[in-house]
Amino acid sequence: MKTKWKKVIISTVLLMSTIVLASCGKSSSKDYSTTGSGAGNYQGVIHKGHYRVSKARGVNTGQNSNPYNLKSFESGLTQVSKRVFSTKSYIFQEGQYLDTNTVENWLGRKTKKNPEGLNPAQGKKSNPNPEYVQQIEEQDYMQESGNSMKLKGVTIGIGINSEYNYQKKTDGPNYTKNISNDEVHRQGEIAAQKVLKRLRQNPALKDVPIVIALYKQAPDDSLVGGSFFAYSKNNGDSISSWHDLDYKTAVLPKANGTNNSTTESNQTDNDNFSNFKSQVQNFFPNVSGVTAQAQYDGKSLTGMHITVTTQFYSQTEINSFTQYIARAAKKYLPSGIPIDIKIQSDSQMQSVVYRNNGSDKWQTHIFESY
Repeated sequence: MKTKWKKVIISTVLLMSTIVLASCGKSSSKDYSTTGSGAGNYQGVIHKGHYRVSKARGVNTGQNSNPYNLKSFESGLTQVSKRVFSTKSYIFQEGQYLDTNTVENWLGRKTKKNPEGLNPAQGKKSNPNPEYVQQIEEQDYMQESGNSMKLKGVTIGIGINSEYNYQKKTDGPNYTKNISNDEVHRQGEIAAQKVLKRLRQNPALKDVPIVIALYKQAPDDSLVGGSFFAYSKNNGDSISSWHDLDYKTAVLPKANGTNNSTTESNQTDNDNFSNFKSQVQNFFPNVSGVTAQAQYDGKSLTGMHITVTTQFYSQTEINSFTQYIARAAKKYLPSGIPIDIKIQSDSQMQSVVYRNNGSDKWQTHIFESY
């Protein structure tokens, strides 16, 4: 088995997708202010002129190499938080109570040197126990109180692997253990109870509501990220009850012959995106791909991340194409949901077209070449 490694990912995705920075934040005191709010998004905390970054910044075990998992984990966790902590009443703050060392220890295997590990001891190298818990993230929710900010709630996301990759000997072939859906749920609930009890040992977290959300990681070869499947709001040190979630992510356009369980609304979304894709590809001969990651809550489409891969050679081509994308998006893509469209070559981002949640106005930004 390859030696487990840890990595820390500084996520700009969460900052861009969940907090809209206003040009003039709302001041709450000499030390604290806020970023200002935007359509259905949280304000963020600014402390002494600086944005408060997470103390554990996306630590994970590195077991799963699907890049889509991190993005859908972070954006999905904020959507879960909105079910409990209203954007009108609460202010978002990156996690301040779980630091990097703590999260790394929790994500490790349980050993004599690391009794806090949430993952089981390795066992036999030829048939190791899976590492179930892949990532943990904290979000804090604040309210203004006089001249200060007070913690009023915490959300913890726990990512559980759906498969485990290992080697029986160094530099040997790779093997994969599939983890059943029932086992994903069971291991998530076990980890959640342990995490909740540990959090309550911190005096600052003793009495605040703590939401724990469980996420199923997508396999390495998946073209989409995973999704949250349950959450629990807790006022004590034991899990009260679980609420099921029906979040899903789908790739558009769908390949022919995939999934006969497609609903009428899903098919409409697919048809609309296919029309958008056709218009985009017909506009310039240098478009090599147009794909979307579509997020669903049950049958309802809640957002889209679209990537357009091009090979343009002049700034004027990029400018013209970006404006055309904005017009096509307004005509063919669904209204009422946040959508971002990245226009990029194989080596660099060229422009972005986006519409914020609750807005009907498409905006563009072109990255100038120098």
